[in-house]
Amino acid sequence: MSSTTNNEMIVEEGEPNSSPSFNNFSSSNNIATFDGDEKAKATDFANYFCAYAQLYHQKQMLTDHNRMAAYHAAIVGNSDIFKDKVVMDVGTGSGILAVWAAQAGAKRVYAIEYTDMAKHAQRVVDANGVGHIVTVIQGAVEEVVLPQEDWDVGILALGEGQTETNEDGTKKQQVVDIILSEWMGYFLLRESMLDSLVRARDIFLKPTTGLMMPSHATMLLAPISDEEERKVQSSEYANAMEDWKEFAETTQTMYGVDMSILEKNFDREQKEYYVLSSRWAELGTGCLLAEAVVVKEYDMHVCTVEDARGVGLAIGQDEGQGVPFDFDIVGRSLDNGSSPARAGAAGPISGFAGWFTVDFKSRTDEVGRGVAPEVPNPAYLSTGPEMGYTHWGQQVFHIPSPLPLLADQTTRINGTLEMMRTKESARLYNVRIRYETARRKTGSDREGEVLMKGKSEEFVYQMP
Repeated sequence: MSSTTNNEMIVEEGEPNSSPSFNNFSSSNNIATFDGDEKAKATDFANYFCAYAQLYHQKQMLTDHNRMAAYHAAIVGNSDIFKDKVVMDVGTGSGILAVWAAQAGAKRVYAIEYTDMAKHAQRVVDANGVGHIVTVIQGAVEEVVLPQEDWDVGILALGEGQTETNEDGTKKQQVVDIILSEWMGYFLLRESMLDSLVRARDIFLKPTTGLMMPSHATMLLAPISDEEERKVQSSEYANAMEDWKEFAETTQTMYGVDMSILEKNFDREQKEYYVLSSRWAELGTGCLLAEAVVVKEYDMHVCTVEDARGVGLAIGQDEGQGVPFDFDIVGRSLDNGSSPARAGAAGPISGFAGWFTVDFKSRTDEVGRGVAPEVPNPAYLSTGPEMGYTHWGQQVFHIPSPLPLLADQTTRINGTLEMMRTKESARLYNVRIRYETARRKTGSDREGEVLMKGKSEEFVYQMP
């Protein structure tokens, strides 16, 4: 899943905060659908959910054929594990995953949708002849209660040895065999739908035999050369500042008011928007300067709400040591000292790109491995450059100034990445990248003689 929203400003200490007084955090710092008040829920719906009630937005995802093929293969290609099972589709949208689950042989499918898209999903379900199997429920998954009539007729039943009530006295609902969801946002975490999925798993999924689809997710990062787009961003920032200067001079000349006092604030806004905001991109593999590294891996059967808060953070904090990365980028070699050979990269280093992959495979956690049904035909989805178009694309973090690659030299760029929720929205994230560079002669020892060492850099990017 993905959506667009306005950029959020990173407000400097001591500067007036222009952010709205409404936000979508609950009092316990969770997303609003978990335990937020009505004000937080209304803000969350207006800023996030309402886009998913539009068919044009659903169509964007439904025409992403890499996405569609992966989910179709995972469901219809594994009909043996869906046969006669209870399935839940969290964030069903148009209802297509729920329809596939019914077609794969599920005895009951609960299609959960918070927005009015639930009405369209019901029509899709009925039109495809699976209305007797699929029950569309409109509401937040955190608040859903499974239909009593399904308990009464025996469709729902707790597993052998399970107690019937939770510690708080409420009825246990861990009766779902498979949870489906297309929950992923840009660079995996944006939109914070993972929180809802974790809570749905803990409330509804059978603990030892239940399956999550996707079952695993991986975030990846790689250095890239993308100078054309980086220069566009830099040019747009420079143009915005030239326009400001002209505006300030005109205002002073014509109206006698000095606006220069606001130039620093305007500069910060424009730099955040044009230079320090990530960009959606559909990169080619030729842009990659080194093999991607894993930033974080998630096992959907055991990951926690804390895991959804970000990457590289200290527990319960909005910052931490970050996740390390370390790349060696080999510059082009010279053949006979003059003509460029094909080996190595021309560069320069324009920044970094982040994307994710998900797997639909058997459980690997200690509780479920060897107990839950094996997935006979694993499926896989990548949003990396090798896949061509997906609606997620890649998130690109351009650095303000490019780093040249020199012939017969290897540039090492190493540092850390943090990803944390913004203070204004529980569904948006900032990304902090710290790095330093060093050059050495290609072929020499990595820890040996250094020809050049750059200063440490740190940039915080908005992910709009």
